[in-house]
Amino acid sequence: MKKIAVIIPAYNEAASIGHVLEALPRFVSAVFVVNNNSSDNTAEAAKEKGATVLFEERKGYGYACLKAMEELAKNPPDIVVFLDGDFSDFPEELPLLIDPILTENKQFVLGSRVKSLREQGALTPQQIFGNALACFLMRILYKGQFTDLGPFRAIEWSVLNGLEMQDKTYGWTVEMQLKILKRKIPYTEVPVHYRKRIGTSKVSGTLKGTLMAGYKILSWIGTFYFSKWN
Repeated sequence: MKKIAVIIPAYNEAASIGHVLEALPRFVSAVFVVNNNSSDNTAEAAKEKGATVLFEERKGYGYACLKAMEELAKNPPDIVVFLDGDFSDFPEELPLLIDPILTENKQFVLGSRVKSLREQGALTPQQIFGNALACFLMRILYKGQFTDLGPFRAIEWSVLNGLEMQDKTYGWTVEMQLKILKRKIPYTEVPVHYRKRIGTSKVSGTLKGTLMAGYKILSWIGTFYFSKWN
């Protein structure tokens, strides 16, 4: 059996993180919850459910993911799965994401939050528009087939480690997808369920977060196209 590690960035997710951890399949080898400078008892709630809790005081999704990757490098897994700590993703669907890696020679799998499997109101209008625009630009500029920028994703560790991820905040997900496309890494999407998160979104739930996320995503798509990165 492949060694599967899960990374869950978490900022003030005390009310939800326990549900996320309980829903993860038992075959997962390691679960890292990165407490991203929370002011509640997210860390304690995660520890109670058996997760390894890491601490990253610098706020930002990318900062949290990079912290977990540093830890994973000490004892690398075969596959890394990312998901959110707000219980909007369905952790029990993790086998759907890793199956194409195990059986179809894919190296990256994105969980696409398709409308038919998405709870009404789970994504804000600005999220739906932003995702559609970003995927359209990736299709035009990179011939990509992505339909979403969803956080629920699986990737081979060797590939992830080689991507040399840089973004520290809102652009982490799109940076990963752009590098997958530019390096022609085998990928696919699988449709996944999605529900309203527990609590208020730190990104789409605020004007600042929405604007900053949009700016970072579009900046990555544009500047990456003209860069020499591969």
